[in-house]
Amino acid sequence: MKRVLITGANGFVGRHLCQHLLNHTDWYLILLDQILDDELCSEGRVTRLEGGLESAAIIERALSFPLDIVFHLAALPGGAAEQNPGLSREINLNATLDLLDGLGRQGNCPRVVYSSTIAVLGSPLPEVVDDQSPVRPRMIYGTHKAMIELALADYTRRNKLNSVAVRLPGIIARPFMPNGLKSAFLSNAFHHIAAGHRFTSPVSCEATMWLMSVQQCVKNLVHAARVSDNAIPTSRVVTLPAVRTTMQALLETLLYQTGSSESLLEWQPDENLEQDFGQQPPLLTPVAEAAGFRSDQDLASLVAAGLSLI
Repeated sequence: MKRVLITGANGFVGRHLCQHLLNHTDWYLILLDQILDDELCSEGRVTRLEGGLESAAIIERALSFPLDIVFHLAALPGGAAEQNPGLSREINLNATLDLLDGLGRQGNCPRVVYSSTIAVLGSPLPEVVDDQSPVRPRMIYGTHKAMIELALADYTRRNKLNSVAVRLPGIIARPFMPNGLKSAFLSNAFHHIAAGHRFTSPVSCEATMWLMSVQQCVKNLVHAARVSDNAIPTSRVVTLPAVRTTMQALLETLLYQTGSSESLLEWQPDENLEQDFGQQPPLLTPVAEAAGFRSDQDLASLVAAGLSLI
């Protein structure tokens, strides 16, 4: 039975990943987060570790298990990282490097699946983004994620770890709560419109973005844990395929699937927000697709998956 560590296990993606693994594998899960719901830890093949990743004692407890797979999802998110660079460095950089060092010392070269982000690409983006697009982050969150991508490739080169960093697009539909994500408006649109409440878009109708349902995200993370080394580039990074949509098309699809009126919509574009989250060009991901990673089938399927969570 594989022993699997999941950091950030109580987060949005983490919870869905945990449930998928409990339902579809016989893996033994070690779940780590600040707080863990009893529901996640009710099965006998789950160990509960509550505490912050920045705690040396928590990392030591996590590393007391011989680990085969690590899903490293824990992070201080984008907006919160920008407001508190020191805490971002402590969690997103220093604590992550401490974890990787400890994993390397275990000596069994575990597969490490790292949730990176399209924020490493920065903005403005080129006319087309592909596997050769440069990494030039514009925010602290993306900078620290890019630094860990490089570190993981080096650990893998030295046969300490076997890593795959997956760059996630916008994942929907997150719970309606403060979460430190500047892109939260994308998920908030689902909650407002599903409830019949007015939604004010902070980006224009022509704004474009890359999106993925959390269900498809989980499938890609699990695939990253199993994919052959031969399918992963030497950078150990894959930019995931995604559904590219305009804000207009996203909201029209939401209105159609919920039977809501267009009168619920208002538009108050924020130029700075749109620059960071609403100017995403065509996305070409041949490396990820050849390796078996997938996007949602289409916009309608993505929206239906997001609404199923509300």
